Amino acid sequence: MKYRHSSAQSADYLRLALKQMTKQKAGLHPASYAIWYEYVANLNPALQAAIDNHLGDEGPLDDEATYALYDRYLAELDSKTALRIGDSVSQIVGQVSDSAAEAVDQASRYGSSLERWTDTLLRPVDSPGPLAAGVEDILRGTREMQGAISRLQEQLAESTREAQQLRQEVARAREEALIDALTGLANRKSFDLALAACLAEAQPDLSGPCLLMIDLDNFKRINDAHGHVFGDRVLAKVGQILRANVKGKDTAARYGGEEFAVILPTTPRGGAIGLAEALRALVFSSRVRRSGDKEALIGNMSVSIGVADYLGGESASEFVARADRALYTAKMQGRNRVILAPRPQPEASR
Repeated sequence: MKYRHSSAQSADYLRLALKQMTKQKAGLHPASYAIWYEYVANLNPALQAAIDNHLGDEGPLDDEATYALYDRYLAELDSKTALRIGDSVSQIVGQVSDSAAEAVDQASRYGSSLERWTDTLLRPVDSPGPLAAGVEDILRGTREMQGAISRLQEQLAESTREAQQLRQEVARAREEALIDALTGLANRKSFDLALAACLAEAQPDLSGPCLLMIDLDNFKRINDAHGHVFGDRVLAKVGQILRANVKGKDTAARYGGEEFAVILPTTPRGGAIGLAEALRALVFSSRVRRSGDKEALIGNMSVSIGVADYLGGESASEFVARADRALYTAKMQGRNRVILAPRPQPEASR
């Protein structure tokens, strides 16, 4: 089975699919595109019902749920199913190809017409009849070829506009897929990518990289006392502070829940500790309005921060774990403080 959609329909379905994909937890990969294209195009009722049930019962689709739906409702179909995924794009190309073929065909007929009337045009004119007919034939061919070229130009222009729009939407979708919607910070996926890229280029010395792991103190108590809506505002406030103070090559991310992280590729440990202290003080001095403009601002929020400087040869998970242990130490020592992860001491020579 192949899609029978027009170029315009395919483009519309692609846009709708991308819009749905950006609302999920899953990444932007072919399996995700496949199930959402089928969903918005109303091609697979069983898949639609399964997605609706999952969204209603468990919320947005993650990668595990996405691949499970793909395996159950798409991967088991006949081999032609795989071809469906490319059809929405190939149809746009096909429209342009058809217009181009039409223009080539018109040009070929026009050339044949010229050749057919060349001898007549070059012979001495005894009667204007044949010459007039030849000129009329050539003019008609010219108009037909001009019309075909004009249609091709219009199709190319329309396809170019659609391609540009789709590229912009894909770029926007990719960007949104790496941003935490509540805080505006990089999300966990983006953090993992940024840390991997940072460590791939790292030359560990006194100038970095360094990592901050940040956790809101007593966040459950905040939620219990003021509600989850207020808790979200607190998270958004911390995100605002991080966005305003983490710049350039550095990356601020929401690591998960009430935990945040900051990657500092070229900052020495002294600078990392200084930034951590500044962030801690800014959070502690901040205020968040519970609801409405008339209610009092609520403060006394604090964060604990663990700082680690990179040790050559350690993995990303080991780097994060050392910063996390320093964060845990900050919690155990009373919260609202910054702790530097200790560096292993070299063994004493015997």
